[in-house]
Amino acid sequence: MEAGRPNLVLIMADDMGYSDIGCYGGEVSTPVLDSLAEGGLRFRQFYNGARCCPTRASLLTGLYAHQTGVGHMMEEYSKDGEPIPSYQGRINDRCVTIAEALKPAGYTTLMSGKWHVSPAVDRSEGEPEDKSNWPRQRGFDHFWGTIHGAGSFYHPYSLTDENTPTKPEDTSFYYTTEIGNHAADFIAGAPKDRPFFLYMPFTSPHWPLHAPEEDVEPYYGRYDGGWDALRAERHARMKEMGIVDDAWELTPRDAGVPAWEDAVNKEWESRRMEVYAAQISIMDRAIGHVVQQLKSSGAYDNTLILFLADNGGCAENISSSSSGFHYTRETVDGRPVKIGNDPNEVPGQDDDYQSYGPPWANASNTPFRLYKHWVHEGGISSPLIAHWPNGLEATGEWTDAPAHLIDVMATFVDLSEATYPAEFNGKPIQPMEGASLAPLFKNGALERRDAIYWEHEGNRAIRDGKWKLVSKFRPPEEGRWELYDLEADRTEMHDLSAAEPERVEEMAARWQAWADRVGVVEWQSWDRDG
Repeated sequence: MEAGRPNLVLIMADDMGYSDIGCYGGEVSTPVLDSLAEGGLRFRQFYNGARCCPTRASLLTGLYAHQTGVGHMMEEYSKDGEPIPSYQGRINDRCVTIAEALKPAGYTTLMSGKWHVSPAVDRSEGEPEDKSNWPRQRGFDHFWGTIHGAGSFYHPYSLTDENTPTKPEDTSFYYTTEIGNHAADFIAGAPKDRPFFLYMPFTSPHWPLHAPEEDVEPYYGRYDGGWDALRAERHARMKEMGIVDDAWELTPRDAGVPAWEDAVNKEWESRRMEVYAAQISIMDRAIGHVVQQLKSSGAYDNTLILFLADNGGCAENISSSSSGFHYTRETVDGRPVKIGNDPNEVPGQDDDYQSYGPPWANASNTPFRLYKHWVHEGGISSPLIAHWPNGLEATGEWTDAPAHLIDVMATFVDLSEATYPAEFNGKPIQPMEGASLAPLFKNGALERRDAIYWEHEGNRAIRDGKWKLVSKFRPPEEGRWELYDLEADRTEMHDLSAAEPERVEEMAARWQAWADRVGVVEWQSWDRDG
């Protein structure tokens, strides 16, 4: 294998909060991630895209999601009868994936896990015809995983081997474990004379709450104290670890969540968080399997591993009327699946389909406000661990440099010595938006070219230095800009917009210029049948 250029491993959790894992202040057992963090560099201020597929589109391409065609989800929208390019529901041909950028530089490109930047298709009538935007067609030499964005861990929808739909063989199948197994096999089979890029996006711990009982058992009783106690415990630990500033207030409990002492169905509530924690621990174990394969292959020391999450904790509830391809209706052995958050059912089994809801999502995002979907800190703050024995001088340290998904492409192009193309397959390619994180690995400074921007479902934000301007689409704060000094108040408790009207006006104008440039369209202003 080449001595200089590193192997690149990009790992992503799905719907995991900022404070869940041990090395970010959580009580969930994550010894593998904790070890990588101890020997690596942790980011206090890394940002994602607030939602599953916009994050993936941005991460894979180094562009803002709207520039890739994934301004919302996997639906195509139109306005005045014309398709909206930034909301076409799939990554377009004006961008390249990391795999497409690195492959010409001699990298073997591997993927095991969740794709979710192509539309979901109904497989009930046979194999999909259009695979033009699947991983193998977007630069990956090998792929095993799911095309769609969610589903049962025991019987996942859209499971695919290379380009061929496949299914679990029996009830012993568990998706998170198999993602790790296939990733390790890909590494073992990769050519030894050139570097590789592995993309390993998990669906864990995204709902449904699914975990084998032996993995839930270590958490029995751990959450019987409830969400209020858990938030206080995590906040204290995060302050002790230096993750959050003592001056930052813990945000109030979500207004829609009762105090634990007033909660009903406490046993069921505790069980929901037990299963969620087990899902993260199983993911950690799967990552450990890949780490062990890197060591066995002699690739570990010269492999850069990045671990992050696609958005903050998820407050989505599941009802009995919830529908979609990802709501698997039968178990592998043909039993009906009970869909909906029902206190009379025990979460975790293969014939059950539940989520952990706002109370525990509020705890997952300790100490921040809001959740997945929103662009306040609870929706967009992600752990980021960088580990690379041969190339990282800043080991066991933290960085406060604000960074974003768009920086990953720039980092990998930099370290791989690849040439980011101006044209690909005869199409002009948009320039990268991010900056390489590589200087931070050597205790240097990040060269940020511009502010960082967000828009998702009408929720908007811009961060420039210590200042963040943010607004919620939904009432009662609909469309009103809030201004925060994140050095003094990262939990966004003290709105300074009234005291700084000129700053608000200037930052709002910059956000609008960015929105116009990348193709943001006013939320829900398109044709309703688009």
